Amino acid sequence: MPVLKNGTGLSRRLFMSGAASTMATIAGPRARAAEPVITPLMQQLSTYMAGAGAARLPADAMDHTKGHILDTISAMISGAELPPGQFDLKFARTLAGNGPCTIAASNLLAGPADAALINALLAHSDETDDSHQRSQSHPGCAVVPAALAVCEKSDASGERFLNAVALGYDVGTRFGMMLGRQQYMAATHRSTHALVSNFGAAAAAGASAGLTLQQMRWLVSYAAQQASGLASWQRDTDHIEKAFDFGGMGARNGVYAALIVQAGGTGVDDVLGGADNFLQAFGPLMPPEILVDGLGTRFEVARTNYKKWTVGSPIQAPLDAVQMLMQKNKFTGDQAAKVAVRVATHEAAVVDNRVIPDICLQHMVAVMLVDGTVSFKAAHDNARMADPKVLAQRAKVELIRDEELEKLLPSRVAIVEITLTDGRKLTQRINAVRGTEENPMTRAEIQDKATDLIAPSLGTQTCKNLIDAIYGLEKMPTIRALRPLLQKT
Repeated sequence: MPVLKNGTGLSRRLFMSGAASTMATIAGPRARAAEPVITPLMQQLSTYMAGAGAARLPADAMDHTKGHILDTISAMISGAELPPGQFDLKFARTLAGNGPCTIAASNLLAGPADAALINALLAHSDETDDSHQRSQSHPGCAVVPAALAVCEKSDASGERFLNAVALGYDVGTRFGMMLGRQQYMAATHRSTHALVSNFGAAAAAGASAGLTLQQMRWLVSYAAQQASGLASWQRDTDHIEKAFDFGGMGARNGVYAALIVQAGGTGVDDVLGGADNFLQAFGPLMPPEILVDGLGTRFEVARTNYKKWTVGSPIQAPLDAVQMLMQKNKFTGDQAAKVAVRVATHEAAVVDNRVIPDICLQHMVAVMLVDGTVSFKAAHDNARMADPKVLAQRAKVELIRDEELEKLLPSRVAIVEITLTDGRKLTQRINAVRGTEENPMTRAEIQDKATDLIAPSLGTQTCKNLIDAIYGLEKMPTIRALRPLLQKT
């Protein structure tokens, strides 16, 4: 290859073509290039997205959607009581002006993008919100706030809100599954959590705004341009940036994308095909057809996990096991001599003797031994980490990193063996955590969790009224009717 005098190593032909392109740009904008033919992938995806807002969800999918809306709103309201959530509301007060949209657990209003951002930060200010194992994401914390904000702005019905949320789960998680979840994050250092939230929130906001088929294509392009997020969130210790990465950034991005397009902004017709497309740029590990596989027949909201316990995910199965053993065998913590907890090696590293109570396995198992359950309050009571009763139980807990259980990931399997003071050995293996698709929570359990999270903040009666309203969303003429039930006066 000939070397130019500047020593760059660029070929003369490449240098001259680049110079010509630069000169054309300086000379002025060119006529808009013709778009290529829409690929079947974009055609199918955008057609489904355009029709979803006004469609009627099947009864089972609707029930799952209501449950995850309630679960996410519960996370917003309870999250506002924690240090990251208190920061979020303080930050919300610095945003200029009011708007038509609700900020939960406060008396504040904001524009749609700001409201979506703050509510999403609140929803993931803790380890309380839902998760989707197949896409390595927490979809609800971005999807629900984005849909709520745009539906409020548009004065949309409760049924459109339901449809928009279900679509957000469908689209966002399929992007994560296509990318390749944990393996993708490890290979690229990009956060699947952030990318799923970005596309899920955009789809939910687009359906809330009633975008047309053509507008949905542009919406996907605007979402692709904003797709970002690094796996460095794992180094965040205060749960503030993590909440932004998992929820706030995606919710804000999605709402902005929908509002720009709704206002008349145009874009690339097919960002999944043609030159410099999303698939080329991000290099998914799985086939692109995953984006449309099962659309309209398989609703990903039904495959999204609840957290029965408001603690870090790797602690869920051990708490299930300890509670089951205590209930079946009728013993107290004082009757336990030793508690051996086996979890996958990767999972153990996340929760081994952490200084934050709700992500410290040894501490949370100790609380279960003392209380027989783990409430939201108990999981976030820093003072109890120094409680002599809890410390006495914690001294009995041994965390074992199990290579065989590591092979079963992403299924979070745990084995707990408790040796009692009378010499008996009790063992419980949890293959499917309570709240997962394989071991689902009942509606009553979902509502009990919501009551534990909402009632201390908003009161028992408001909590009951909010639960009733969410389970009757399809009959609600305007989503704005939720506001008095979401806010503090």
